[in-house]
Amino acid sequence: MISKVYNWTHFDQFNRCLLCLGSAAGISECLCNGCLADLPWLGPACRQCALPLPLAGQLCGQCQQRPPAFAQVITPFCYRFPLDSLIPAFKYNHQLTYGRLLARLLHQAVVHHYQEHSLALPDMLIPMPLHRARQAQRGYNQALELARPIARLLKLPLDRKTLVRQRSTAPQQGLDAQARRQNLQNAFACRQPERLAGKHIALIDDVVTTGTTINEASRTLLAAGAASVSIWCVARTP
Repeated sequence: MISKVYNWTHFDQFNRCLLCLGSAAGISECLCNGCLADLPWLGPACRQCALPLPLAGQLCGQCQQRPPAFAQVITPFCYRFPLDSLIPAFKYNHQLTYGRLLARLLHQAVVHHYQEHSLALPDMLIPMPLHRARQAQRGYNQALELARPIARLLKLPLDRKTLVRQRSTAPQQGLDAQARRQNLQNAFACRQPERLAGKHIALIDDVVTTGTTINEASRTLLAAGAASVSIWCVARTP
């Protein structure tokens, strides 16, 4: 398991497992070994969008029919229990402790992926932006809270100003694929696009559902001059 490879000494330490309240043990220092093993780890998945598939290394039908703008999605988990409770609590209810845990797990998965495939890290990290009205309502951007500790650990620049959400869109939930794409048209823009010229970007978000949002954001970054966009997220919906 990935969790046996890296240490977490850069992070605050916890005495209790955040899930079962038992003694936190092992290398994660905030989950017990049993809860860590029971997390819904992503198995075989589409090599581009990370949609769970029966076999590893394949492309899903959607990526074959409509190739996305992003190069790859790196994620450790399927969006199932307990992630479907932890992520909303972090995202909507100010449970930032859960955000620190999720950032640790995502950092772990990213390091493993890039080492396993002998890949160079990207040039820059960008958190998925919220529209200013949504961020004012929520009080923080959960993607930025994930990105900060990861950027610090990887010693990579974190750019929170270039990619902006210029249009407030309706929630994507309940919309079909075409309506999702229409809902996000011209939702993103890049300020100072010269900052992106020729750069390999990692775009960080909490959950990838259909991939419509990350695809539109990736298209915007590529149109502004980025060389490639990878997506780092905590979980992928089945």
